[in-house]
Amino acid sequence: MSYKNGKDFLPPSLLKELQNYIQGELVYIPKIEQTRAGWGENNGTRKLIEKRNREIYQMYKGGASVIELIQRFHLSEDSIRKIIVKTRELVQNVAK
Repeated sequence: MSYKNGKDFLPPSLLKELQNYIQGELVYIPKIEQTRAGWGENNGTRKLIEKRNREIYQMYKGGASVIELIQRFHLSEDSIRKIIVKTRELVQNVAK
C-alpha cells in the first residue's frame, strides 16, 4: 500500500468535499467488497487437511490408539484428540 496525494488524482469537487471531514490526515479507502476464498481453498490445503482429519478419525474408530496416530501423523496428542472430537461432531451432524 502506497501513499497518494488526493490532489493528484481526485476530482476537485470530491477533494473539497473530503476536506470538510478530514484535512492533512492519512485515510484508508477499502477495496470494493468481494468474496474472498477461505484459508487453503485456492491451493487445496483445506481439502488435504480435511481428508487427513477424516483418515485420523476413521483409524481411531477402527481401533488405532492415540499414540499410534501421533506417530503416524506427527501431531501432538492434543491435536489428535481435537481432530477426533471435531470430526466425530461433524459426522454426527451429517447423520442427523
